[in-house]
Amino acid sequence: MRMPPDFERDDTRGKVCKLKKKSLYGLKQSPKIWFKRFSDTQNQLGYKQGQANHSLFTKIESDGRTTILIVYIDDIIITRDNTQEIEKLKHQLREAFEVKELGELRYFLG
Repeated sequence: MRMPPDFERDDTRGKVCKLKKKSLYGLKQSPKIWFKRFSDTQNQLGYKQGQANHSLFTKIESDGRTTILIVYIDDIIITRDNTQEIEKLKHQLREAFEVKELGELRYFLG
């Protein structure tokens, strides 16, 4: 990374800008950093990340009810046998991330 032309002076020549622990869209690392933050959030909410498919998260309640969440690129699909837990999860996701709800699933690849 180079210093922007308007910022280059004699005392800054040969120096670079240092990014402070923030991801920027367009950088190769930004999806990885976003997914790390997302998976950390899901783990804090009691979800277990799948070992065979790392984009699959499940939460099994003591009464056997199950919530399944899967991430596909920038979409999240949530299913459960209890609508209250889905609403709770959507609220928690809105608290942690910028979310746009697209409604019920109409089509899924493969």
